Amino acid sequence: MVRHDLLTLQLFTAVAECGNIAQASALHNIAASAVSKRIADLEYGMGVPLLYRRHRGVALTPAGEVLLRHARAITHMTERMSADMSEFASGVRGHVRIAANISAIAQFLPDDLASFVNANPDVRIELREENSDTILALVRDGLVDLGIYNGVMPADDLETLSYRRDRLVVIVPCGHPLEGAEAVAFARVLDHDLVGLQTGSSLQAMFRAKAAEHGRSIRVRVEAMSFDGVRRMVRAGLGIAILPDGAALPYAETSRLSVVPLAEPWAAREIRIAAREMSSLPKVVRVLIDHVRGQRAE
Repeated sequence: MVRHDLLTLQLFTAVAECGNIAQASALHNIAASAVSKRIADLEYGMGVPLLYRRHRGVALTPAGEVLLRHARAITHMTERMSADMSEFASGVRGHVRIAANISAIAQFLPDDLASFVNANPDVRIELREENSDTILALVRDGLVDLGIYNGVMPADDLETLSYRRDRLVVIVPCGHPLEGAEAVAFARVLDHDLVGLQTGSSLQAMFRAKAAEHGRSIRVRVEAMSFDGVRRMVRAGLGIAILPDGAALPYAETSRLSVVPLAEPWAAREIRIAAREMSSLPKVVRVLIDHVRGQRAE
């Protein structure tokens, strides 16, 4: 049986993710020649090539892609072991990996995590922003401990809990025909050019699906990478937009924007927390879940 040391698997993972041996060696502060030697020894032990060597980097062979999945799983298990052992020390310690959608990050999560870290300074938080589809995939693959996602996404194979609720609203520039309206139906929104989020956003995907139910399509004039970018584009008169109320109302006055409620049942949304199995999560993760959910009442 071939034996594999953890460092070599970590170096292989870094090379695969960087696509470059030199960058991986810099990340781990190990000479590139030493990294290259370890990968070559790994290939020899496996009996198959793991990388295609190219002039400007490397790419995974089919065998390398399979090994990368196993290497990530092994790294995840060792991280979980370290987190579990840290619970025997005094206080709450450890490392929590979270993937969250833009709605949670723009509205609630920063303050919730800040108050948690203030109370638990020995906990390290690793947060990445993704769309809800990707978030659930990361949870399923064990690449994050928690996913915070749009609750309309199917997640029957995961355990989920309610996190927060928000409501979608329409933002328009001052002087726009919809300014001052008590509420606006989605069908009326479709009559106007829209400012949208970048391709891949679950919000944009939902708007396209709802437009299709009306036998129409959305007219996206420009896309932005963030809610702040969307607000700036709307203020410049490039279109109107639909955003969560927490990403619109606090900025309306200073951004010279008008906020109009979206008169649709689906405008009321739930943001949920997903995990593969809540009971098997390390204590530090479960403490964090209890903390951020408890912030709803404050």
